[in-house]
Amino acid sequence: MMRLSVLDTAVDVQTYHGAAELITSPAYLTGSRRVHAANVHMIMEGYDDPAFQQVIDTADLVVPDGVPLVWALKLQGQASASRVYGPALTLHVCAAAEKKGLPIGLYGGTPESLDAFQAFLHQRFPALEIACAISPPFRALSTEEDLAYTRQIKSSGARILFVGIGCPKQEWWMYRHRDQLPLVMLGVGAAFDFHSGKVKQAPPFLQRMGLEWLFRLAVEPKRLWKRYAKHNPRFAYLLARQLLRTRFLNAKREVKK
Repeated sequence: MMRLSVLDTAVDVQTYHGAAELITSPAYLTGSRRVHAANVHMIMEGYDDPAFQQVIDTADLVVPDGVPLVWALKLQGQASASRVYGPALTLHVCAAAEKKGLPIGLYGGTPESLDAFQAFLHQRFPALEIACAISPPFRALSTEEDLAYTRQIKSSGARILFVGIGCPKQEWWMYRHRDQLPLVMLGVGAAFDFHSGKVKQAPPFLQRMGLEWLFRLAVEPKRLWKRYAKHNPRFAYLLARQLLRTRFLNAKREVKK
């Protein structure tokens, strides 16, 4: 598995099949593992916050969820790099878990979207066991609430936990529970809402063009405009600077040879 740096974040060159097989492999199921689906938002949150960068850097697998990250990998010579989109990866992992008889757990979403998502999964993967489904409140949890949810997850027997409470909250949650939950935790963002039909996904052609952010901005302008205005232009500038610097250093090494 090749890892390349995108603004100092190590991103794994992976495929849906490869990631799903790795996540459901015996090697991954022996302890606590964390899987991040990285996009521009996550990369820039890490760039701005060294503590969060440490959270990302200690993950077991970081897949390129965002198309701009795929472009960044390709521009560094990985022509075969492809997107591993969190909501789509969710379904690939569920398919592998159903085939291998691995119970899953769900943490996140509203009660309505979580119910709808479970109905979707039961229809799509009839033999898949959903060991637990928790919709935590949209506020800071008390210590007692957090302990109760943690015990519920652990006692459920789930081997893979999909965490859908948004970036960077879900990555912090997985990091802080890494010593308490001996299972694979996968941050999937809005996957529950997308697959339950609560939130519309961008058309495939916009996704391929790297313009999914524009569609989501049109759907949720009040919530997302500040994020995109803050992160997207800086990401483009910083990535261009990284690539130019890399090419300059490579050219300098060639001259020395």
